[in-house]
Amino acid sequence: MAKNSDVTVIKKYANRRLYNTGTSTYVTLENLATMVKNNEEFVVQDAKTGEDITHAVLTQIIFEQENKGGQTLMPISFLRQLIRFYGDQMQMVVPSYLEQSMSAFAKEQEVFRETMTKTMGKTPIELMEAQVRRNTEMFRQAMTMFNPFVAGGTMPRDSQEAPSPHQAGGRESDELDAMRRQLAAMEKRLEALDHKKDE
Repeated sequence: MAKNSDVTVIKKYANRRLYNTGTSTYVTLENLATMVKNNEEFVVQDAKTGEDITHAVLTQIIFEQENKGGQTLMPISFLRQLIRFYGDQMQMVVPSYLEQSMSAFAKEQEVFRETMTKTMGKTPIELMEAQVRRNTEMFRQAMTMFNPFVAGGTMPRDSQEAPSPHQAGGRESDELDAMRRQLAAMEKRLEALDHKKDE
């Protein structure tokens, strides 16, 4: 039986169907995987004998996840080493070692996330927007260095002697116009992002 009211009892029937007694609905292994990810506590019992078969079902969930395709979680070398421990003198130590290792890893991951949030003070989307702004500013500075009096700067002292962009050549003028249009487009996108964020 469940240890307390916060633990949901899942009953597994002979036809392999899983029944959630908390919601009075049949569920799948995928549903149980979601419950695990949401930190929802549950135990799985054999509907006929009442035996606790949570371990077997969780192992089955891992098997299903590993066979979904794409990137697997457990590397082959780890699986081989794990198999070698079965029947070994160290077998009794492995479960507690793995449990402590995973618990420590989860805590370190949470600390890392909190540290990143406090240090940066921004969400991943905000960090991306900040990077776009930096790239835009670098682009603006590069264009200003290339032609100081194009990006709204002041005319150089010897501007009277310096040829205009049209005099210097139509090709350079076209390239500068293209760069100005790209910069203007990027600024509009940033303004749109700011407007959307404020909403």
